[in-house]
Amino acid sequence: MAATNRQWILNKRPRGELDADVLRLTEGPVPEVPDGAYLVRNLYLSLDPTNRIWMTDMDQYLPPVPLGGVMRGGTIGRVVESRAPAVPAGTIVQGLGGWQDYWLARPGEASKLPADPSVPLTMYMGLLGATGATAYFGMLDIGKPKAGDNVVVSAAGGAVGSVAGQIAKIQGARVIGIAGGAEKCEWITRELGFDAAIDYKNENVLERLKALAPGGVNVYFDNTGGPILDAVLQHLAIGARIPLCGLIASYNDARGLSGPRFYHNILMKRAMVQGFIILDYAPRFGEAFAKLGAWHREGRIQYRVDVYPGLEHAPETLKKLFDGSNRGKLIVKIADE
Repeated sequence: MAATNRQWILNKRPRGELDADVLRLTEGPVPEVPDGAYLVRNLYLSLDPTNRIWMTDMDQYLPPVPLGGVMRGGTIGRVVESRAPAVPAGTIVQGLGGWQDYWLARPGEASKLPADPSVPLTMYMGLLGATGATAYFGMLDIGKPKAGDNVVVSAAGGAVGSVAGQIAKIQGARVIGIAGGAEKCEWITRELGFDAAIDYKNENVLERLKALAPGGVNVYFDNTGGPILDAVLQHLAIGARIPLCGLIASYNDARGLSGPRFYHNILMKRAMVQGFIILDYAPRFGEAFAKLGAWHREGRIQYRVDVYPGLEHAPETLKKLFDGSNRGKLIVKIADE
């Protein structure tokens, strides 16, 4: 076990792009383990758009990370010392372990992961993690796609969007993915089975939507907000459903979040927009993971992870989510399994 614990500390609230001094890397002693607790050595750190929200003091679904506090983040780790009989040393757990090497937890603060060598640990951050569950519940509970529907997914080359689109295909819908760059567009159509793709970096999204879905968009799985949402709102079908998953197009905008320009079309097309936070579905995660796992074994759903080594590189790696250079679920490898 290492003698020190590296931690990324929130140094200041960001405005616009992440400056180098928003987060500060420190080193301190590895925590001592009190009775009833256990020490976790983090192996993998999940990087997600919500990390950017947690850095701010905006109204949000969890308390903002306090200034001077360890940056919040989902982790998978191994218990290296335990004074909690229910969680012995060697157990693999998943929880909000933060951007650090080690963290102290008590029973109930982390989930034990199955000891199944056939399932890579990183899969529990992707298809069998919060991102898979987000795609599952957002698409099926809110989007409710059916055969013949035109379903559009933004950030379709990302961890959530790529799975959401495949779920809609399983339901018999026609799926159009919006992604940045030719490589992502080719991946979702040739390998994932999307019916069409729109490269928002090089194509006019609204004009392509009109050509690909002349009858309008029945379901729009929104991961981005911003200009892509504005384009889709102009081409809704009557009774459209919009699961609102994320607004990443605005997270780095120093001016703050802005509303959609074509809000009126929600009324004109009698559309439904519903925002959702995946933590609300935690009691049903077992349902999602059972179904997603079965679809994966049957070859009906694929996923990919994008793993980068080094806790020390976490802030720079996080930026890949915002410039679109990540390829699937973005993960930092902190230590060897």
